[in-house]
Amino acid sequence: MSPSLIAAAHWIGPHPGFGWWFLFIPLFWVLVIAVLFAVFGRRWRRAALANGYGPHGRINPGRQAEVTLAERFAQGDIDEVEYRKRLEVLRANAPLPPSA
Repeated sequence: MSPSLIAAAHWIGPHPGFGWWFLFIPLFWVLVIAVLFAVFGRRWRRAALANGYGPHGRINPGRQAEVTLAERFAQGDIDEVEYRKRLEVLRANAPLPPSA
């Protein structure tokens, strides 16, 4: 048998290369990106909240007091009469915003 026929017969069988392992390459990169997003995304979200983004970031003290008062009212710690009295006091003592 000639060497070219032997070589040709060899390649008829299973193809060399990655085979089904090829599916692990994209799966690996998806996993790497997901882990990076989970680790660094959490850090970025925490930093964003600390720097003023989000529901309670860099909120002025008067507004923060109103938010806290509203939370206490929603939880049932204070009744509506007390809530309205305290809100009136907070708004009466709030500093005026600077004029433009």
